[in-house]
Amino acid sequence: MGRAESLLQSMTLREKVAQCMQIAYTMVSKEEAKEWIRRGAGSFLNVLGKDAQELKEYAAREGKIPLIFGIDAIHGHCLKKGATVFPTQLSMACTFDSALAEEIAAATAAEVAADGLHWTFSPVFCLARDLRWGRVGETFGEDAYLSGELGAAMVRGYQGRKLSEDTSILACAKHFIGYGESVGARDSCDTEMTYRKMRDCFLPPFEKAVQAGCATVMTAYGSTDGLPCTADKKLLTDILRDELQFKGFVVTDWANLYHIIYRQRIVSDYVEASSVALNAGNDMMMARLEFYDAAVEAFEKGMIEQSVLDEAVRRILLVKEDLGLLDNPFKQAQSVLIGCEKHTALAEESARKSVVLLKNDGILPLRNVKKVALIGVNADDVRCNYGDWTYFTHPQPNLETQPVRPYVTLKEGLESLAKAHGAEVLYHRGYTRGEEEPETEGALGLAKQADAVVFAGGDFITQAGEAKDRADLSLDAVQRKLFAALKATGKPIISVWLTNKPVCAPEIDENSNAVMTNFCGGMFGGQALAEAIFGEINPGGKLPVSWPRHVGQLPVYYNDLGGWHAERYADMEKTPLYVFGHGLSYTDFEYESAFDEETLTLFVTVKNVGTVAGEEVVQVYFRDKVATVMTPVKQLIGFKKICLAAGETKRVEFTFTPKTFSFVRADEKRVTEAGEFEIMVGGSSADEKLQKITFRIDKTAVFA
Repeated sequence: MGRAESLLQSMTLREKVAQCMQIAYTMVSKEEAKEWIRRGAGSFLNVLGKDAQELKEYAAREGKIPLIFGIDAIHGHCLKKGATVFPTQLSMACTFDSALAEEIAAATAAEVAADGLHWTFSPVFCLARDLRWGRVGETFGEDAYLSGELGAAMVRGYQGRKLSEDTSILACAKHFIGYGESVGARDSCDTEMTYRKMRDCFLPPFEKAVQAGCATVMTAYGSTDGLPCTADKKLLTDILRDELQFKGFVVTDWANLYHIIYRQRIVSDYVEASSVALNAGNDMMMARLEFYDAAVEAFEKGMIEQSVLDEAVRRILLVKEDLGLLDNPFKQAQSVLIGCEKHTALAEESARKSVVLLKNDGILPLRNVKKVALIGVNADDVRCNYGDWTYFTHPQPNLETQPVRPYVTLKEGLESLAKAHGAEVLYHRGYTRGEEEPETEGALGLAKQADAVVFAGGDFITQAGEAKDRADLSLDAVQRKLFAALKATGKPIISVWLTNKPVCAPEIDENSNAVMTNFCGGMFGGQALAEAIFGEINPGGKLPVSWPRHVGQLPVYYNDLGGWHAERYADMEKTPLYVFGHGLSYTDFEYESAFDEETLTLFVTVKNVGTVAGEEVVQVYFRDKVATVMTPVKQLIGFKKICLAAGETKRVEFTFTPKTFSFVRADEKRVTEAGEFEIMVGGSSADEKLQKITFRIDKTAVFA
């Protein structure tokens, strides 16, 4: 009998129930936390460093099962001051670089483990298909294939070769499932989801997470055809465990039990909620202390079988055993890893690779300029590089918190680079947040002195994040007025979007000579943008989301089903401002492609026909020409990032299987139907950028 099984056999009913609880340290006092430890609590969240150590020591003295400590280390161990802050997931997705994502996750794991913690609630596998949703910045963008590839890489990075290693932590695939499909992009309960749609679009990334060995999964707030995920046995047991063969444990999202009682109203009290959640397949309940007495009562009333409770506890204990906690409750990596030079260098590299050049009429990279006017308050605010889920925003929001070095804002980056290029940066904030009128006199005075203007626009952290959905993604009026005044000077303008997610301001893009972004690029996000402006780096990022012209276009993701009576709104362009996969370079690439129908292998030759080295993301899409249900107009099925010197040619290969070209039928079976397909390859999802090859598959295949 293993350690986990032996412990399970020795536990009382109340100890088992407590083991299924995750206590929010922000909701209890220290003495109350110790009381929950005496009862046998399984986990705590939102505890850092010394506090976690104190609770571990107390649990050991009391002879209790070691605790798991969880934290929202979403893009680095960012809730802790002094830890490395990496680009947000959306920014990271601009790199289209799975290996880099794995490195970032491994570095994050090392810093979380060095703080004595064991578990991150990451990666986020939700899809950003409606950009009004507040949590877009936490996603890998709108595409399931890209999300699955990058997310699985992060799972491998977090969990390392073995969970028992000092620098390994638990990954958590969330939110299961379809959280971002909430009606009207409103966070969070009513979701536009069916099981067929779920299996076809939203399940594949989670399947990749399970295949990568992800140890935990978090239940979403949302619902499938009206049934909340927390209560959905088909979802959590039949699909996740039986079909995908998930072996770890399931944790609810924050206060899900409360939600199914008071917001989704499918049960009347915590006794019902506890039994429904456990019976559906949830193992650990986050942040609801009411579960303790309610679950005991439900068990005593026969609403929860002994086998159900035991299986939930067994899963939790087995993960603790895999982590090595049953042998060493004080497992911890070296504290010197937090914010170490190796990790900050990785943050710098990832910020550079996340820069996306959206537009350039030839003004970039800047050359032979003497004065550059930098206008915009976002340029001198590190919070605009960090985004959500940092010590500015969690566990308690405090936007006045003083930032910790090292970091580089856009202003600092431009000032440093300008000196090296014999230029001077003239900075003015341009406006004050909350004011309706720009400070045009000072801004225009500097702009008129300059050879070029860098306009730093975007949103702010108060406009993005959990429970911060937006009805309107338009840039605010004060920034629009400021830009219009700058444009009137006749000076060339480089617009830099420092933003959590796309904002709608097509007139700014239209009237700018160049436009770039890296969303929230982390501690060196500003430096990377400055380097791109001066040509120290050649931007190679690609958009992981379609950038809309207007909020009324949404949703405007590239892989829609098509079929409208009119191809466009009567008062709006058909296409987004910038398509999924778009990103320019300071060089150009030419493609040649061929496809072998027998082996389903695509051969792509790419040549750098410009004068400087550059990175290109080779993107492969397909379309099923005729299917028994509606299928996307195109769907990403592969990508590879390559670096080419000026004049260099490289050949890359993609080998597919019949399942690559599959979809889910109305009976929820995944199938590749015999017929004609079109494969497309190029540097973005734009039709005009894609080379197209038609081929046939002669035999229908049904996949289990």
